Amino acid sequence: MSVVNLSRTAAALSGAWSSRPLGEVGTACVKVLRMDELPVEEETHGTAEVLLVLDGRLELSVEDAEVTVGPGEMYAVPAGARHAVRAGSRGTLVIVEVPES
Repeated sequence: MSVVNLSRTAAALSGAWSSRPLGEVGTACVKVLRMDELPVEEETHGTAEVLLVLDGRLELSVEDAEVTVGPGEMYAVPAGARHAVRAGSRGTLVIVEVPES
């Protein structure tokens, strides 16, 4: 794997909330995406995922709690946890996820 410029890769994406896989570590997939101000519907996954904010902020609802993740911070969403992106999220996000089997 070569060096990847995350900001440039995110800026080249076709639109907000579309992601681009950057590589794999074992079975985990590392992706980058651009967030906009719009919310994203609630979802759950069978495995945990790590959300790392490069710039901007991520506003989440996880189960019944509200979580704000700022630049340079990360949040691990536990497997099976209901989570949704709240309005006001914006910036660049890196996601590390393990595919469900």
